[in-house]
Amino acid sequence: MNFKKTLNSSFKSAWIILKLVIPIYILAEILFYYNTLSYVSFLVEPFTSILGLPKEASLSIISGMFLNLYAAVAFAAPLDMTAQQWTVLAVFLGICHSLVVESVIMKKIGLSNTYSYLLRFIAGLIVAYITTFIPANYFISNINLDAFEEKSYDSLISLLQVSSYNAFILSIKIIALITALIFLMDFIKTRDFIQKSGKNISKSFSILVGIFLGITYGAGILIEEAKGTNLSKKDIFFIGTFLMICHAIIEDTLLFVIFGADFTIVIAIRTIAAIIISYLMLYFYDKRQEVRVSKQGI
Repeated sequence: MNFKKTLNSSFKSAWIILKLVIPIYILAEILFYYNTLSYVSFLVEPFTSILGLPKEASLSIISGMFLNLYAAVAFAAPLDMTAQQWTVLAVFLGICHSLVVESVIMKKIGLSNTYSYLLRFIAGLIVAYITTFIPANYFISNINLDAFEEKSYDSLISLLQVSSYNAFILSIKIIALITALIFLMDFIKTRDFIQKSGKNISKSFSILVGIFLGITYGAGILIEEAKGTNLSKKDIFFIGTFLMICHAIIEDTLLFVIFGADFTIVIAIRTIAAIIISYLMLYFYDKRQEVRVSKQGI
């Protein structure tokens, strides 16, 4: 393994992610500070009734979609919701959150913004709606409304100071983790016994990283792998689709569990949905490729 080459590649991949994440991270904090999204939350109110949620949850949903899950939880925490409602919200926002930053990252690996937005919003609605049919007595929770402390700032300057510090810490984490993951990936690929299955190793590793650590870190690996010949466009399409439905499965879920969501149901339904939807979209992908080939042959 060429350590210098691997280190260089890891820093390049981390820099690509940082350029996307940090500015939007700070922008999200500013939007949250000024409560900007409250003016457009009425747009998602019709969907709250479909999902059996109180209409007040609309601000939580739109904040989660366009900012992050912490903003979503901050707005949902004061609402008197049942374990089932918290689980439905966790399923929807687990799939459809941070659309701006994560769609830009997906764009870097070859998936269009339109596809990312539509897939995650439609899939989130369908999977969350299915969750509403699970009997209420199936949901287990330990509700602790004191578990989340909403952020507050004295001024915009204070916000920017805290946000910049948090962005710096996030940068260190991204650089360190992506570097470690790429070193690990390169080490694995140099082992003799997996040389013949390098493509499968790359594919599986990218999915596992995304499932447990999220799209940001998973994309760092994907960007690196996409530069070479290990992953085809079809592989990247499949992995990207899977991760948009099922990523950061533990961390994101636990954020809602402390308020009442059922951990097991959220994990199970998102994982099953990711498998079904990714293979379904792969089927349409293959059909589209067949049509293109047939047109070229005419």
